[in-house]
Amino acid sequence: MLIKIYPENPNPREIDKVIEVLRDGGLVIYPTDTVYAIGCDALNVRAVEKICQMKGINPQKSNLSIICYDLSNLSEYAKVNNAAFKLMKKNLPGPFTFILPTSSELPKIYKNRKEVGIRVPDNNIIRTLVKELGNPILTMSVHDDDDMIEYTTDPELIHEKYENLVDLVIDGGFGGFEASTVVDCTTDEFEIVRQGKGILE
Repeated sequence: MLIKIYPENPNPREIDKVIEVLRDGGLVIYPTDTVYAIGCDALNVRAVEKICQMKGINPQKSNLSIICYDLSNLSEYAKVNNAAFKLMKKNLPGPFTFILPTSSELPKIYKNRKEVGIRVPDNNIIRTLVKELGNPILTMSVHDDDDMIEYTTDPELIHEKYENLVDLVIDGGFGGFEASTVVDCTTDEFEIVRQGKGILE
């Protein structure tokens, strides 16, 4: 299923359709402020396992990232000190993934790595979904196998390729092709582990 949602003004009816899929443990592809991504309700372990399997990722060996609406519930999912919180507050919403130690609220699947990536993208569609769902959304970039274009930017092509693997694709316009900047905040020395779209302030 392909649903058109406009970022400036997401239609509540369309948003509700997506929420229904997420609550059912479905997989959804959506736009962010960087590249298109695939996600599910981050607290639904079955759905998380489904995405990991589809992407060929072992959650015990890979960091998982979640999208939050803002930083207000952050301490439920990650341990964050004052310096890291200040840094995040200054740069979010934006094209960053901040890696933090996990907190006890996250399901066990995240705890194997003891770290979780936190995203608050500057994109109205995905943030509205997170807000309405009431849970964070697990997020992984939609990669292209073709090395020429590392990320697929056209939602219709994404739909063609993934329609049998996911429950729903959101067409929120053309996506970007540059991933987020990843910042490791697990120690006191903050380190940029991948320079992407975001320039850290």
